[in-house]
Amino acid sequence: MNDTFDDTVSENASVEERTSEHDSAEDTTPRDDAVDSSLLSVEGLTKHYPITEGWLQREVGRIRAVDGIDFEVRRGETLGLIGESGCGKSTAAMSLLRIEDPTDGTVRFDGDDVTEYTDTQLRAFRRRAALVFQDPNGSFDPRQPVGKSVAEPLRIHGMADQGDRREVTTYLLERVGLDPETRSRYPHELSGGQKQRAALARALTLDPDLLVLDEPVSALDVSVQAEIMHLLDDLQRDYGLSMLLITHDMGVVRTICDRVAVMYLGEIVERGPVEDVFGDPQHPYTRALVASVPTPDPEAPARDVELCGEVPDAANPPGGCRFHTRCPEVIPPERFSFEDDEWRRVMDLRVALERDGFDRSVLEASDESDIAAAVREEFDVPVQLSHADAEAVLSRALSKLVDGDSDAATELLAEEFETICESERPTLDQTGAGHEAACHLHETAENEPAK
Repeated sequence: MNDTFDDTVSENASVEERTSEHDSAEDTTPRDDAVDSSLLSVEGLTKHYPITEGWLQREVGRIRAVDGIDFEVRRGETLGLIGESGCGKSTAAMSLLRIEDPTDGTVRFDGDDVTEYTDTQLRAFRRRAALVFQDPNGSFDPRQPVGKSVAEPLRIHGMADQGDRREVTTYLLERVGLDPETRSRYPHELSGGQKQRAALARALTLDPDLLVLDEPVSALDVSVQAEIMHLLDDLQRDYGLSMLLITHDMGVVRTICDRVAVMYLGEIVERGPVEDVFGDPQHPYTRALVASVPTPDPEAPARDVELCGEVPDAANPPGGCRFHTRCPEVIPPERFSFEDDEWRRVMDLRVALERDGFDRSVLEASDESDIAAAVREEFDVPVQLSHADAEAVLSRALSKLVDGDSDAATELLAEEFETICESERPTLDQTGAGHEAACHLHETAENEPAK
């Protein structure tokens, strides 16, 4: 860091030495940058929340917020962890920092397993790994000045001299673009952007190696977002920080990240260098995310990718590829061929029947032929499927539905129209584009005979 900051911390070494707990904590986590290029390595990270009922609080299920993810943050790089709201990315951050204890998996920081840390070791770890929360309005105690909040980590970790804390706080507030007088102001007197800058200053007080940023600009105006992103870029370069950026904004990732991991319903479905993933996305979900980014070129071709239905419940995720219930490229059964998006529409009917989620009022038509036609219309299924055998299966299923036996209709469709996307879980493997994706489309392409 800047010499002023280093000198201030150095001058207070004697204060820290007098704090035996702090001293022993420092000794447990050696800073050896020569160990390898990976500062943070996450393997099989899992975080489940039990669902209980009754006065005995018996567990009847689990919310699989994070379900076995792997990634690493290298020294001096910025990794983006991206996905829709509710996909588990914030829970992953809380778990790897041990703010919440993970259910399973390994988190290694500088070669040491964070999940095995004692309280003393965890205290030392939190000097080196800082978190910036999403909402700057909730990041500060409204009853105390901003300067006191920014200096709080210094006091907790052993810097007893108030003047020294004031000096460090002043330097850091200036470094993030705030007037030193901000120290004496209260949170409600600052704008959202100013509060987020102050939050960054607080995160830097202990000279961390890793900065975890949970949606750091999502609550800010667009112009302020750009300022904060430029600031993050400067801080990362000047201090050699490693950063894990959690966001749902593809534009933010493209601006400041080196690599990206795409998360869906508790799993990572694609990861690689930002330009590779954005330039040639290999997972249908990533393609949908990339297509959602507006382009300033009015002559650019349309990139709309339509996703079907809603994100499934994390307490009962689909089997196989968790994205198959919404995927526009879901693989049809081998013995059937479908034209265009016929197969996706048939899958929508299947999913709705299994979840009992479609409009039952269509079954109140006046006669049997109208009911079958109404169901087809509800899901935009053609009057006649292009493949005769597939049409025969669908017609039989609709007949059972007309007879009032929706369970039999659901079972028939599931048996005859089963897709590999629901029966087998894809693995995160290298693709022809040079980065990793978890999708059966790549496995299918590899198994096709050369022409």
